[in-house]
Amino acid sequence: MKQLTQAEEQLMHLLWETGKVPVKTLLAAYPEPKPAYNTVSTIVRILEQKGFVGHEAVGKTHLYFPLVEKTTYSAQATNQLVSRFFEGSLGNLVSHFVKSEKLDSQEVDELLQILENIKKSEQ
Repeated sequence: MKQLTQAEEQLMHLLWETGKVPVKTLLAAYPEPKPAYNTVSTIVRILEQKGFVGHEAVGKTHLYFPLVEKTTYSAQATNQLVSRFFEGSLGNLVSHFVKSEKLDSQEVDELLQILENIKKSEQ
């Protein structure tokens, strides 16, 4: 699966939230300052070429929709992050967040509980 630019990811998040919509609806969903209509239209066409977005013609309008699920893309992006920056180790990723104090003690406890539950379910 190809990696997306920040602008492409932002548009995909809007599509995952809105579903099958025309460009003008996507544009309305953007936060201020909104990009130009042509910019959104171009990004949609790029995403279509990359296989992330499909469309359905309804009269003169095209309705665009995601072809890739958010969970699928998130898993792939996370795997790339772990591979590129943490030597492929989820432990290194978690360690980084704990050591850089990005997790407070409550979050560490929650993480430990999640890991404990996973461990119990595998036994």
